[in-house]
Amino acid sequence: MTFKKKAAVALSALIVFLLGFAHLMESSILQYKDDLIYYSLCHLRLVSWSMFYALLIGIPTGIILSRPRFSSFAEKTIQLFNIGSSIPTMAVLALALVVLGIGDGPAIFALILASLLPIVRNTFEGLRQVPPVLSEAARGLGMTPMQSLVRVELPNSFAIMLGGIRTALAINVGTAPLSFIIGGDSLGGLIFPAIYLNNQGQLILGATVTALMALVLDGFVASFGHFILKRRGLA
Repeated sequence: MTFKKKAAVALSALIVFLLGFAHLMESSILQYKDDLIYYSLCHLRLVSWSMFYALLIGIPTGIILSRPRFSSFAEKTIQLFNIGSSIPTMAVLALALVVLGIGDGPAIFALILASLLPIVRNTFEGLRQVPPVLSEAARGLGMTPMQSLVRVELPNSFAIMLGGIRTALAINVGTAPLSFIIGGDSLGGLIFPAIYLNNQGQLILGATVTALMALVLDGFVASFGHFILKRRGLA
């Protein structure tokens, strides 16, 4: 099955699910429509900014660590980024709260920490797995190290890097609701009050929209990645 057919099947399944979900949750959607729109946009803003900074930090770091001169301590350095994954999210949020206070700032900081490891790791591994013969051919053609990186290494490691980005995005979207605890506006604004009030409709609505956002964003990134790979002749 081609990528387009897979995408069409996935889109059809998503539309059917959305229609069924809208029918079952019609009363909750109408009741919390304004809150749903507001918190969804806030959630998307948190995810967008934290992923932007995670990519801004993670990709260059992975590139630097993949260079031969840094090979002796690359693995040890990458383990430092495991802090965001190994420490419980609640503890990271608490530390961010102590350092940065209440609001979106500490929430974005905590989400960056949670998202960094897959990006750094996959960028590093992707570049390390580029066949040496390609780099040697680039040097033989007179390319500078930077030209070789941009024109040869990054395109050939893009698929692996994309996998790390998608993993980080899924972690980010799923973790973002917890930011409500430290004053960050997100879909946690629907989920946590529903837990306290034992409001099943509101809870299901918030949790389902969070999951749908993760699926839609992942699908968008996957489609964009396939488009890039296809243009490069790698898909």
